[in-house]
Amino acid sequence: MTGHQDDSAPAPTPLRVNSLRLLPWSSPEGNPCFLSTDGRGSMMSRLADDVEEAQTGVAAEVLDDAAAILAERKADVSDLRRALARVMEALGDMLRVAESRGARLSVSDDDDDQDGGPELPAETAV
Repeated sequence: MTGHQDDSAPAPTPLRVNSLRLLPWSSPEGNPCFLSTDGRGSMMSRLADDVEEAQTGVAAEVLDDAAAILAERKADVSDLRRALARVMEALGDMLRVAESRGARLSVSDDDDDQDGGPELPAETAV
């Protein structure tokens, strides 16, 4: 052993700040869960996408159900409390999805982009 570094070994890739994806579920202790990945094609990324899609569908159903309960004049306090509890759960899920997706938006490095937001293709710009 000569003590010199092996130049053929690849240098470690620095961890990007945005390389951790907030997952749409929590640990059993209630802590946020993260996935370290650079791609969207991994099994865990696809699972997280599927869970986010399911949560979005549930949130739409909860919103419809809550609207129906509010429209019902004979709804009692327990009906309203149950509806509000479901709305709070769905809203929490949607906030987590929004936070996760917002962190994954790519921001343009282009100097012409004055607002620092993501760029849209020309055909979608208004």
